[in-house]
Amino acid sequence: MRRLLTGLVFLALSAVPLSGTALADAAFDRWLAAQWPAAQAMGISRAAFERETRGLEPDYSLPDLAIPGKPRKPDAQAEFVQTPAAYVSDKAIANYAARGRKLAAQYGSELAAIEKRFGVPGPILLAIWARETSFGGAKLNYDALRVVATQAYVGRRKDEFLPEFLAALKILDDGHVTRAQMKSSWAGAMGLTQFMPTGYLSYGVDLDGDGTANIWASVPEALAATASLLKEKGWQGGRRWAYEITVPAGFDCTQAEPDASAPISEWLKRGVKVADGRRIPPAAMKDPASIIMPAGPFGPAFLTPANYFVLKSYNFADLYVLYVGHLADRIEDDRPFAQGWKDIALVKTRDLEFMQKVLTRDGFYADKIDGKAGMKTRAALGAYQKANGLNLDCWPDAQVLEHMKRGG
Repeated sequence: MRRLLTGLVFLALSAVPLSGTALADAAFDRWLAAQWPAAQAMGISRAAFERETRGLEPDYSLPDLAIPGKPRKPDAQAEFVQTPAAYVSDKAIANYAARGRKLAAQYGSELAAIEKRFGVPGPILLAIWARETSFGGAKLNYDALRVVATQAYVGRRKDEFLPEFLAALKILDDGHVTRAQMKSSWAGAMGLTQFMPTGYLSYGVDLDGDGTANIWASVPEALAATASLLKEKGWQGGRRWAYEITVPAGFDCTQAEPDASAPISEWLKRGVKVADGRRIPPAAMKDPASIIMPAGPFGPAFLTPANYFVLKSYNFADLYVLYVGHLADRIEDDRPFAQGWKDIALVKTRDLEFMQKVLTRDGFYADKIDGKAGMKTRAALGAYQKANGLNLDCWPDAQVLEHMKRGG
């Protein structure tokens, strides 16, 4: 009887997958097949669709997936988990700047031609290349098609990744790159300066007339694609990305956010001074600009005109823009920030999410709850500090957190 029961249990278990993977992958195959009409509408051939999707499997190890019953694996982008001083490391910037100057000389004629065509200076493009892939040294080991297919199927942002999956198929069908060469980051960004597939199709630039914008192996074409994107997003030739400044005594830090914009000349009238020795040309005085203080009162402050926000179209994190802009400056003129960074501690993500919820409840904040101390969050913290008689520094410190936990 015991052997009979054991056998029945074995048969019952063998009829059910030991995990949800087999069932999920069958569902994935059905999902893939259902994408053919959209692919056909994009002009992708049936042969290419079948070739590239045959045997394609989802990669459930990727971050940012929304798999039922499993906690989301965080992406932990450095821009959001490091202090400004750690992210904009002076040692790393200096090393990249030295390499950037050599590359600026090596690709001088190509960079000049790109700037003439798109208006974007070479040092900005070199700095983006450095930040994205360490001048091509970073290893991109993911199959780009598999990444974007997985994210489109079970990612937290499915709707954003479905066009990327179709664009990746289009790139392969058009013969711009082989599947083996089309490597990406875990998020699907490809090439020396990290383009999503839709970005490649929109901004790729064929400089040598071979019919392909080779962002994977051609430095000039990768940099040209980056310049093409920045121009399309509104880059203003002959204008800076930012000016390091000092703010007057008693400056209201709640004004250090994008919506508090004024002409540069107006900020100067209010007591703002350029701290990095750079001259603001008369033609730029009427340009609108905002002030950002990435570490509150504990580090440098910056006057940010339109080109600062154009760089944010490449990566929305302020620290990313600060890194790229400062590195570009250092490639041209190797000077550190006029004001250094002070030691600060980051609040834990869950505590910052709690702060954002309190700020939302009290009417100071109306943006997303993401546990990241962006400019709008810091301005809202400053408004909370003013309303509750706390020290005004617009910084998420232990004092503000404790005050909120006590119920305000």
